[in-house]
Amino acid sequence: MSGNPAVVMRLVASAYSVAEKAGSIVRKVLHSGELGIVEKTGANDLQTLADRLAQQSICASLSRRFPKITIIGEEDLPAEEVKEELIESGHSEEILQRTCPAEYSGAKEEELVVWVDPLDGTKEYTEGLLDNVTVLIGIAYEGRAIAGVINQPFYNYQLGAGAQLGRTMWGMIGLGAFGFQLQEVPGDKKIVTTTRSHSNKLVTDCVDAMEPHEVIRVGGAGNKIIQLIEGKASAYVFASPGCKKWDTCAPEAILHTVGGKLTDMHGNAYRYNADVKHMNSAGVLATLRNHEYYVNRVPQSVLQALKSD
Repeated sequence: MSGNPAVVMRLVASAYSVAEKAGSIVRKVLHSGELGIVEKTGANDLQTLADRLAQQSICASLSRRFPKITIIGEEDLPAEEVKEELIESGHSEEILQRTCPAEYSGAKEEELVVWVDPLDGTKEYTEGLLDNVTVLIGIAYEGRAIAGVINQPFYNYQLGAGAQLGRTMWGMIGLGAFGFQLQEVPGDKKIVTTTRSHSNKLVTDCVDAMEPHEVIRVGGAGNKIIQLIEGKASAYVFASPGCKKWDTCAPEAILHTVGGKLTDMHGNAYRYNADVKHMNSAGVLATLRNHEYYVNRVPQSVLQALKSD
């Protein structure tokens, strides 16, 4: 399909290269030692120079090539001229060669919404928990998350000098998911992954109600979805309104592509239209399999506290 690829395929192909560029910016800032940390709403809500530069790079690169798409980024940045060195104009040829699923082939540029988290897991980034860090670019059409790119800038960092750092995974509903090996938690083990730094009574009550064999507390929504698709966890349970659409759009698209599901705590899907509110007010419940089991175990107290949008 290299003759005249559908707009959405060109967007995903560009997002792939743009995410890789953002990942290299995130690495570069860390290696410089000058993180430029500012608190947004408190000590658990941080922004670094890497967040700012990566978002500038992603948004400017994509809007230059696709001027009519809506891009919604996490960081509230002043409008300013973006340095040319931050612009990425490449694309993944491999993605462009693929045939666009029929239901998206007619999607127009102005109908696509891109949700960007330039550095998911900022707190962990500042604390050196680098495997928690991801760059997230999600693409929505008609309110649904249909494609996503996740870059892990520090994948393999524990292997030390000489290791190939970083990887990029992507997926599109109706086409497939690439860049990782899909695995499931063995047998009927229930392993729940949940927040590392944003916990409260509702969150812990809900996790306990799932009767997990094990609980993994890690940072970053993107990282938690990777736990699901690589067989480290069977459910991501977060009974709190802390997560935003830019945290879940890209991971949801990839999870959905491999047969998983991401909803609020009531089991309702989130919408990703340009005009929706950014907060996932009714929490996040994501699974690779057996979604209903987990939805049915959510305590009444949680459902009452977290009203569905």
